[in-house]
Amino acid sequence: MSDPLHQHLLAALMAAPPAALCVSLSGGPDSSALLHALAQLPDARARGLRALHVDHGLQADSGQWAEHCRRFCFTLAVPCDVLRVQVDRRDGIGLEAAARNARYGALAEALHDDEWLLLGHHRDDQAETVLLKLLRGAGPDALGGMHLLRPFGRGQLWRPLLTLSRQQLRDYVETHRLDCIDDPSNADTRLARNQLRHEILPRLKQHWPQAVDSILHSAMLCRAAADSLRTQWLAAFDVLHDPASGSLDADGWLALARALREPMLDHWLHARGLPAPTTAQRRQIERQCKARAGRLPCIRWTGAELHVWKGRLWALPPGQDVDADWQVPWRGEPIALPDGGILSLAPDGARLAEPLNLRLRRGGERIKPDGNAHTRELRDLFQQASMPPWQRAVCPLLYADDELVAVAERWISARGAAIFRQAGARPRWRPGR
Repeated sequence: MSDPLHQHLLAALMAAPPAALCVSLSGGPDSSALLHALAQLPDARARGLRALHVDHGLQADSGQWAEHCRRFCFTLAVPCDVLRVQVDRRDGIGLEAAARNARYGALAEALHDDEWLLLGHHRDDQAETVLLKLLRGAGPDALGGMHLLRPFGRGQLWRPLLTLSRQQLRDYVETHRLDCIDDPSNADTRLARNQLRHEILPRLKQHWPQAVDSILHSAMLCRAAADSLRTQWLAAFDVLHDPASGSLDADGWLALARALREPMLDHWLHARGLPAPTTAQRRQIERQCKARAGRLPCIRWTGAELHVWKGRLWALPPGQDVDADWQVPWRGEPIALPDGGILSLAPDGARLAEPLNLRLRRGGERIKPDGNAHTRELRDLFQQASMPPWQRAVCPLLYADDELVAVAERWISARGAAIFRQAGARPRWRPGR
């Protein structure tokens, strides 16, 4: 088999473990060339070669594209599943990023145990990625470019074409007369990557013909530097991270050199399923680590919020806006709270003789806990009990008439204690965050 793409993939397969293979097929030239070439290799077919196509529903022709991919796979005798996704445009990260998140989420969910997902990214894609990261002020890890292989879903994500050029793949498509999808969004230079691809990089190559080679060489050096730094910040992370609470020691993190501090922060956030902050937000986190005692700093960005509390960093999904006037009658059935938490009675199945009014905090609430000589403000009780600040506004409050008789299961008045004794149960609160 003399075709360069076949030879390249055959060598890659021989060097890789015998994992099952799944190609992410967009229908464009790159992924079509990858799948077609693999389908010619008995070793790839022996590994259960299949394809996944993601239909974002963003283009009027997306349904036709999905059908094209099915037909293409049928001609190759390769199974193909179409994954339809909804792209959330409300989170403020932009359409490109939102579509990418939806796509990768669907692919990760569809991947089988220990299966490898193959993408058609090539060396020109890598150069574009590195330039984009550079223009966004990224550090060594991001400037190292896309990883050849990394954990993904229940298996691995593999980019076996990173050393091949776009032109080599286009030559393969032309030689084998492959029918490919022409996505019009790829020509839209309002999108950052397309601006680089169609306008910036061609101009760079006019003056520096070896521009792509040089960019990729720098990426290789950055990857080596990032890997070396990684061994250092991972060791520090083990010391600063508390697995029980998921928090980081703020002073210890701030004392690290920036080259260690920033990748550690990203690692911690990504492990919690949260996006990394911008450069400005990083500086804000650093400043708030030094906030005076008694303050409760919170730094928010799209998809995440970070609290500095009790000398530690706490990262959470963003809180939901809660209606201050929210209230419902409650007899003890499990009920979803506005922040995603749950209030119920323990033991399960217990019910109150008369309903209580369930509300959230509005400010100024007071309660006299059973057996306590004094009425206390909730603000003081929360502080003394070290309740996390992000839970205080959504802690369930239970009223009999207009009297506060219980603050979840934390503080219960004498009247509340009598009500719950009659029911043979106590409140049980599971916070949403």
